[in-house]
Amino acid sequence: MRSLPAFLPFSAPLRSLLAVLALLVMAGCSNLPAENDETAGWSAGRLYSAAKEAQGEGAWDTAVKMLEKLEARYPYGRFAQQAQLELAYVYWKSGESGSALAAADRFIKLHPNHPAVDYAYYLKGLVNFNEDLGLIGHLSNQDLTERDPKAAREAFESFKELIERFPKSKYADDSVKRMNYLVNALASLEVHVARYYMRRGAYIAAANRAQTALETYPQAPAIEEALYILYVAYDKLGMTELRDDADRILRKNFPQSQFYALGLERKTPWWQLW
Repeated sequence: MRSLPAFLPFSAPLRSLLAVLALLVMAGCSNLPAENDETAGWSAGRLYSAAKEAQGEGAWDTAVKMLEKLEARYPYGRFAQQAQLELAYVYWKSGESGSALAAADRFIKLHPNHPAVDYAYYLKGLVNFNEDLGLIGHLSNQDLTERDPKAAREAFESFKELIERFPKSKYADDSVKRMNYLVNALASLEVHVARYYMRRGAYIAAANRAQTALETYPQAPAIEEALYILYVAYDKLGMTELRDDADRILRKNFPQSQFYALGLERKTPWWQLW
């Protein structure tokens, strides 16, 4: 018995009919509006104006769409660079922190000499800083030192790069203030961990974290507690010489320290006094 062919060929009339149908389908698809996009045919200026209007109304998702369309349709127009920079901001405001950082990095890479590139560095810092816990952190009950320090370190590096590259930038002063806050927060994080170890009797680990805070952030307010933790940890470990050194330094730098009377009882955190 002969086996059937792998496929059955169409007759010539049927092939012609299928070709005509395919052409009609393609022609019909080409005439369909692109998702009924009301912005089709808009100029770059109109798209930018719509994006700014959306920003003014707090409609961040709409602003993102307008700026994305502007950049896609007019990548080399005079509004393109501004759209790229503003995309970083509206991504952040719409809750897309990852996209905001990527957009800021892309702007810096594409336009390293742009007059507003300092703002891109500043915005990178703000995104990681989490502004609502920043200079107005005393209004919040959340302790930044109990958060993941990765973002704080990255924010610090962005602000640092800004003031090193653009010391006369209008964002420099605010960046310095935020860097000071972050130094205090990171120092307090080390002390927070040291206190945790102290309460569990891990005195060597506690002493190591307190020492790290002293060496890395010597001007931070948290070093007072770090010195006291060193003093107590060395006492518990029977390391009397190191204990006395820590005691001497603590009394010299903080003669009115309340830690001798209160111990490690939690007092008003430094960020609520900022």
